[in-house]
Formats: sequence, structure tokens, C-alpha cells
Amino acid sequence: MILTDLHVDASELEAGTGWVIKPEGACKAEVCVTIPDEARAPEGRVDVRVVAGRLGMALVHDAGHGIWALGPETTVTSRALTSARAPELELPDFDGNPFRLSSLLGQKVLLVAWASW
Repeated sequence: MILTDLHVDASELEAGTGWVIKPEGACKAEVCVTIPDEARAPEGRVDVRVVAGRLGMALVHDAGHGIWALGPETTVTSRALTSARAPELELPDFDGNPFRLSSLLGQKVLLVAWASW
């Protein structure tokens, strides 16, 4: 989920993550995680920093572009990243030459994966 403000409408958070803000906390299906009162801003807005911390969601800031990226929950699903570094990846390029992901070190990279199944 890409954000320009860290206080978002609860409906925007739900649309982007599937988590619904209820009186008992942030809920998805049968799972609810308590959210402190200070995370609830006026007019139905929520503090994404607090929600991200409670749900184990990565929150990354790109100051140059003034945006934030909110990743998937890890605490609730038990699928936690051990680091923010991708493993070494080497694949052939269009000409069949080996290409290493590490050659892009220091640059922002978007990896797109696709499978037919």
C-alpha cells in the first residue's frame, strides 16, 4: 500500500490491507489485534505507524518522493522477513548473459514475478 500521509481513513486502510478498524482493534476475518487508543485519530482516521507496528507490517519512507510503502502483515501470519535484503539472484538476461541482482546495489528495484498456475 502506497501512502502520502501516515494518518489515513480506516476505510482506506481496509481497502489497501484487508484490516478493518473496529472497537476491539484491527480485524481480518476471525483475527483481531488490539490497537491503542492513541492510534485512532479524529474523524475515523488511524495512525499507520502504530497499526503497522502492531501487525508487524514493514513501513518504508521515500523522503525524496514524499511517499510511504506499507508492506504485508508478518506478526499475525508468522511470515516474517529476517532482513530487508534480497538474496543473491542470478538469471539470464534477454541475450542469455548472466545478470546478478547485486549489480543494482544502491538503486531501487522492483521485482515482478509471474507464474502460470
